[in-house]
Amino acid sequence: MIAPLKVLFATAELAPIARVGGLAAAAAGLVHALRDEGVDVEVALPDYSGVALADERVVELDVPDWASPAVARRGVLDGVGAITLVHVPGIERSHPYLQPDGTGWHDNDERFMRFSAAIAALCDLTHPDVLHLNDWHTAAALAFVYPRPATVLTVHTLGYQGRCDAGWVFAMPHFREAFVQHGDVNPLAGGVRLADAIIAVSPTYAREITTPEGGFGLDGLLRARGTALHGILNGIDDVAWNPAIDPHLSHTFDPDHLSGKAEGRAVLQAAFGLRANAGPLLVMVTRLVEQKGVDLVVPLLDELDAIDAQLVVLGDGDRQLVDALREAATLYPERMVFRHGYDERLAHQLTAAGDLFLMPSRFEPCGLAQMQAMRYGTLPVVTDVGGLHDTVVDIDAHPEGGTGIVTSTVDSAGVLDAVRRGAAVIADGQRRAPAMRAGMTADWSWRRPAHEHLELYRAVSTSRTATR
Repeated sequence: MIAPLKVLFATAELAPIARVGGLAAAAAGLVHALRDEGVDVEVALPDYSGVALADERVVELDVPDWASPAVARRGVLDGVGAITLVHVPGIERSHPYLQPDGTGWHDNDERFMRFSAAIAALCDLTHPDVLHLNDWHTAAALAFVYPRPATVLTVHTLGYQGRCDAGWVFAMPHFREAFVQHGDVNPLAGGVRLADAIIAVSPTYAREITTPEGGFGLDGLLRARGTALHGILNGIDDVAWNPAIDPHLSHTFDPDHLSGKAEGRAVLQAAFGLRANAGPLLVMVTRLVEQKGVDLVVPLLDELDAIDAQLVVLGDGDRQLVDALREAATLYPERMVFRHGYDERLAHQLTAAGDLFLMPSRFEPCGLAQMQAMRYGTLPVVTDVGGLHDTVVDIDAHPEGGTGIVTSTVDSAGVLDAVRRGAAVIADGQRRAPAMRAGMTADWSWRRPAHEHLELYRAVSTSRTATR
């Protein structure tokens, strides 16, 4: 009997334990799907808050003195399965990256450099066939593990690279030169140079990050890696995001029985004090950062009267964007509702109730919300970037297979035009119904991405074994 492939999967986020952005959901979804395929996956996550585990075993990790003491708590958590929580000095915090005022913790470089050293120690202890690293928080592990196993690095967002003081190079026992970039230590740059394979989270994003416009200074390194760079589209949890069984919804529905969507819309409008017989309901569930294009939507509120539209926004993030949305909700109380923060239940309800889901990102490595929206029959209005390009088909350009509205210009004028086109589709049942059905019946699950990851694991593992 062939032993299952053994993977050590290191990440700074994993839903539902530590969730900031798409990394948490993507990591959780991929791990579950890989385990369903029979892969032996050990997940290593920072021990931010001392979560209690069932069947816990504590293992001390052999790390450099400046990262000590380091321990791994291995156990089981409901809804997650087997998990390894790694504790190093300073890692426990109320938020993985940010202080209460929204600025980064002053010692993020130390915290995640220690975590990376602990990952390397765990790798030395467990001898996986493949070490799978995610983003800059874990990439520096390649400076501490030797000899290293076959290694895969996933780039979820290239803009965050973990740049830190050049002095960190003296703490790295191996491959120091790989981590030096423009006079700083750059964990992500080192990972890009050293990993056997690099994954970008959509095919289009894999192309975009090799260009000066999308490469955030690492495009040359990525181009130099050639065929080692792969684009694999993320999936979504199609059980948690299933409108037919979603416990968060007041009314469930499916592609053949859509009345529950309209009923849920009416319930939501009543809860928010919005008029029930208005035009299209626009929704946004998003991090409030410049990347997501929230600032492109606020100037359009004057234009909503013309199409009798309403807008509900749920999100947290940049203080200036929070203030702008609060002010807009005050100025347009009959048109707009803003809920500050993140509420899982409300996120599902908004995604289900909306007619149009706004996602005008300036760049979008993959995006999960647009796939969740289509699963719920809510037509996404998106920009033509990254994973949005790979998942949303413009209805006007492709009447037979369209699933949403795509604008090629990333500005307020382009978003307004897309919203107007979307409103026209919502008003035309003969166009809306097939677009909804196409999105709801597409396979957005992690099954196909998991197979692609497994094939890549086998390839890099075989290649690494052959060169030993």
